[in-house]
Amino acid sequence: MQIDISKTKEQLGRRAAEHGANLISKAIESRGAANIIVATGASQFEMLSHLVQMPDIRWDKVTAFHLDEYVGLPIVHGASFRKYLWERFVSKLPLPLAAFHYVNAEKNAQKECDRLGRIIARHPIDVAFIGIGENSHIAFNDPPADFKTKKAYLVVKLDTACRQQQLGEGSFPSLDAVPKRAISMSPSQIMKANAIVCTVPDQRKAQAVQSTVEGLVTPRVPASILQRHKNCALFLDRDSASLLERKR
Repeated sequence: MQIDISKTKEQLGRRAAEHGANLISKAIESRGAANIIVATGASQFEMLSHLVQMPDIRWDKVTAFHLDEYVGLPIVHGASFRKYLWERFVSKLPLPLAAFHYVNAEKNAQKECDRLGRIIARHPIDVAFIGIGENSHIAFNDPPADFKTKKAYLVVKLDTACRQQQLGEGSFPSLDAVPKRAISMSPSQIMKANAIVCTVPDQRKAQAVQSTVEGLVTPRVPASILQRHKNCALFLDRDSASLLERKR
């Protein structure tokens, strides 16, 4: 695991975006196209704001997927990740994407998992842009995560710590308003990406980062599985890296 520590959240976002943009461009140069995964949440604000401004990326050669979405939440809701990605990523690009395969969990969640699984099987992922949750989740795979499933997308239950994080990020008026289920890309599908760009700012993520980097690989720390990836770059700021025993 490559670890990059920035002084500020803004610098972190720029470095992560530059690294990811280079990987996308290399895939397009090599194959004529690129397939990516895009994450959501407050941790991705700065990275996405820089990524959409990266010069010379042929976005019309890029097919994108996203990681997760709440079950039953309409796209017009302020917490919808489809809405988030449209506002912060898709609508900001200088060229339209070749395709963006949104997760629509408004009606039949399992049917949507099956549909997306068939599509992503035809699109090997070049770059996965992800984050880590306060409870060490990746996507919505809360502890203990299912490291064994081969399914690309799962219907999962959200634990209280995860739902508290969503409340804390300001998307819902109360804990009761935070959905209890979501569709999530599985750990095994995330790990299939040729490269992972993991962006994790803020002090509130410091313990999760420490457990991910320096602890054992265990389903109880879902992000710890990233230790096993051959090309994972973890972008931190001073706050999120503050508990690491050995600064890199």
